[in-house]
Amino acid sequence: MSATTICARVVAVVGTLCLTVGVMSAGRSQQPRARPVQSVRLYVLDCGVLKRGEPTAYGLTRSQVGSTDFSDACYLVVHPRGTLLWDVGIIPDDQITPGGVEVAAANGTNVAGKTLRSQLAGIGYSARDITYLAISHAHADHVANANEYAGATVLIQRAEWDSMFSEEAQKQPVFATYSALKSSKTMKLDGDHDVFGDGAVVLKSTPGHTPGHQSLFLKLAKTGPVLLTGDLYHYAAERALKKVPVRDNQAQTVASRAAIEDFLRKTGAQLWIQHDLLTNATLKHAPQYYD
Repeated sequence: MSATTICARVVAVVGTLCLTVGVMSAGRSQQPRARPVQSVRLYVLDCGVLKRGEPTAYGLTRSQVGSTDFSDACYLVVHPRGTLLWDVGIIPDDQITPGGVEVAAANGTNVAGKTLRSQLAGIGYSARDITYLAISHAHADHVANANEYAGATVLIQRAEWDSMFSEEAQKQPVFATYSALKSSKTMKLDGDHDVFGDGAVVLKSTPGHTPGHQSLFLKLAKTGPVLLTGDLYHYAAERALKKVPVRDNQAQTVASRAAIEDFLRKTGAQLWIQHDLLTNATLKHAPQYYD
């Protein structure tokens, strides 16, 4: 801290009254402030890695998938009329220490080196700047920081809401990470939803992995259309070999995938498999963005 001396000369009083006020030094870095955008932007955020073993739960073998680990990305969509935060990580920010953290999971370990909060701050956003919160589904690796964004309007399929706030769900440890959403302003959806009304940001209903699973379609001016899968697929090999996770509602997942594949053909959209570690490593991450 440096000091600026503000001097007020008091008439009829001998001398000068000086007040010293601390101010931030000019050399200290300031948090960037977000500016309005003219077209949609997509920021990819690093929310950790799920270290996993043999992918038998997905009907696959290690040799078919290459790396068995999953990336755990979060995404910020910035539209001229607001923001949408899509999926919010595997480890709560308050558990992530400098240098990163690794915690045990039932089927491996979860690793995170950066907080979602700090990555958003690095591009000029905080929880109060998030207009909409949308999660692909309520599994633990997608909702870890949900409570922090409970002030946003939640966009969620009605079937997912009913599942995640069921009596049984509220007994599960993961419930504590999203329980605050019960009091959030919420739009319970029954199918696809055009978030800003211009076709640029659309939630696509893709049930099967969970009762109200959804995926996210974006129309980007330079990059072109992109579809973020959620957990419609986990590995690229699932898509290539037409394998469905054993715990999915098989019929629903097959139908959702068929609908999305048809949608991709019609729109020419790229499919980004969120958990695909190898592909995720090739993407630009914040503060860079896709537009």
